[in-house]
Amino acid sequence: MDGSLILFNLLNPPVLFFFLGMLAVCFKSDLEIPQPLPKLFSLYLLIAIGFKGGYELEESGINWQIAITLIAAVIMASIIPIYTFFILKSKLDNHNAAAIAATYGSISAVTFITASSFLEKLHINYGGHMVAALALMESPAIIVGIVLVKLFAQRKQDEKEFSWSKVLQEAFLNGSVFLLVGSLVIGMLTGEQGWEKLQPFTQGIFYGALTFFLLDMGLVAAKRIKELRKTGSFLISFSIFIPVINAAVSVLLSKLLGFSEGNALLFAVLCASASYIAVPAAMRMTVPEANPSLYVSMALALTFPFNILVGIPLYLEMIKHLGV
Repeated sequence: MDGSLILFNLLNPPVLFFFLGMLAVCFKSDLEIPQPLPKLFSLYLLIAIGFKGGYELEESGINWQIAITLIAAVIMASIIPIYTFFILKSKLDNHNAAAIAATYGSISAVTFITASSFLEKLHINYGGHMVAALALMESPAIIVGIVLVKLFAQRKQDEKEFSWSKVLQEAFLNGSVFLLVGSLVIGMLTGEQGWEKLQPFTQGIFYGALTFFLLDMGLVAAKRIKELRKTGSFLISFSIFIPVINAAVSVLLSKLLGFSEGNALLFAVLCASASYIAVPAAMRMTVPEANPSLYVSMALALTFPFNILVGIPLYLEMIKHLGV
């Protein structure tokens, strides 16, 4: 792999602030971000990326290639939890295997946003429909994870306590998915006129908000590292190698379906990332037997930093090597 790409990504200011946050915890600094602000930054980032994607989708229109991309996104989000479940099942009980599998079948919006900024710095174009792929990939993994629990780890509790309506509501109407899809639709409806009005907001302060958010993520991730001692070498290795495998599968699929270089990278990042917000919230409600310190720590303290530092440039190298 070209080391210059890693260096290029590392020297991206928001990425450096992520590691600054980790260093603050390692050196026991009292640095902290007041708690309401990280939530505000995450909402802003979802609005900004969703609105931009909707605008670009309205500009380009919906064609057969876009439809194929969205179908491929849903298929990958549904398949990844299945084969990762059977890998995890060799070492873990069914509940934890299903929860972790769902986590790795879903996506990280912040990893996607970081990859988008990486492409922009390299002047590589990508389609706004990839934001729609992002929105579509969050929910299927939750559904598949719950189905796996129902099939392989029937709970002894009264089945009446289990509500599919609540599960589906959490999967499709959780705040991040709802805001992202809503922003995408608004961007499509308002088009050029809306883009001109909101551009100073959605673009002008975007990297500043991303920097603050990643600084906070660095603080949180470093605190989670201590919990990784409980996971053992198997899960630590899983946190690094499965994203690479998922990305490799997506790159091959991208070549087969004729994706552009930028779209192929974002698709690889979506397949390689792991959810640390939406899926954990759903799993805590529907699979309380699973240990949250496992799937949250793996996704946030290992897979997330690996992807933003090494994964994004590595996946781009895969794409270039295969001539996507």
